[in-house]
Amino acid sequence: MDGCSNYNTLAVRKKSRTKQQARDVFAEHQIPHAKGTIFINPLKAYRFVKQHGFPVVIKPNVSGYSRGSHFPITNFKEFWKAVLLVKIWWPSSIIEEYLEGRNYRVVVIKDDIMSVIRRYPPFVVGDGKTTIAELIDTENQQRLEMVLFPVMHPIPKNRLTRFFLKKQQLSLTSVPEPGRKVTLHNKIALAPGGVVETIDKETVSPENRDLFLKILKSCDANIFGIDVIFEKGIEFGPQQQKCIFLELNSRPYLKMHHFPRYGKKPELDSYFARLNSIELSDAGVF
Repeated sequence: MDGCSNYNTLAVRKKSRTKQQARDVFAEHQIPHAKGTIFINPLKAYRFVKQHGFPVVIKPNVSGYSRGSHFPITNFKEFWKAVLLVKIWWPSSIIEEYLEGRNYRVVVIKDDIMSVIRRYPPFVVGDGKTTIAELIDTENQQRLEMVLFPVMHPIPKNRLTRFFLKKQQLSLTSVPEPGRKVTLHNKIALAPGGVVETIDKETVSPENRDLFLKILKSCDANIFGIDVIFEKGIEFGPQQQKCIFLELNSRPYLKMHHFPRYGKKPELDSYFARLNSIELSDAGVF
C-alpha cells in the first residue's frame, strides 16, 4: 500500500471497501452508474447478460489495481472464462455494463478537487517504419528518461502482450502504419505499463464538480479517489453524454499523480498541508 493515502476514519473506510458499497452510494444519491448486480452463483450473471446483452465487465467485489477484472467481455466464451477466474480473488463478484470512453481518477477533498488524471492502457503509436517491439523499447526509454519508474512501469513484451496483439492480428514484429495507436493491454493499471495524463481541473464541468463533491459529502469523507468513465470527456456534463461512476477509493494511490507521462506535474503541496492537518484517532486501524 506504499503511496496510498490515509486520511479517512475507519468508519468511512469500512463503508467504501467494496464495489457494491460504492454502487449503493451512487444509487442512493442519484449518481450515474452502470447497470449491474452482485453475484456468487454464475447463473445470476448469466441472467444479467441475457437481459442486458454484451459488452460487460466482471470484477471481484473486493480488489484493487484492476486485479481480477475482465473487460470488455463481448461473447459467452469470454463470459464463462471470466465468471470462473474472478472467483480466485473474491467469492462475491460484480457484473456491469461496459462503457467505452475516457477513464478518469478524480481526487476530491473537502469542498475542492485536488487532482484529476486521465488513465490509459499501455500503447504505442506507429510510424510506418518501426516494429512494435522497437516502439515499446523507445517508449520505455522515454519513461526512464522522465524518471517515471518505479511508480510507472515499463511496457513488457511478455506472453500477455503477445496474446493481446494476436487478438488484433498483430505481433511484436508488426510495423503499424503512421499514426496508428496500438493498445498493448486491456487494463489501465500501472503494472502492465499503463500511464496517466494530468487534466486541468478548470476544465471539469460545474455539473461534474458538483457530483464529485456530493459523493464526498454524502459519505462524510476527507478524501476520495473517484473512478469514472465519460463517453466524451470530463469537460461535458452528464446531460451531454453517457457517464458511469465506477468506484470509491478511501485510500487513493496519490503517488501516480506526481508522475504523469503526459501533461504537467501538478502542484499539490497546499492540498497535502490541509490533509496532514487532519487528526484521526483510528488512522492506523484497519
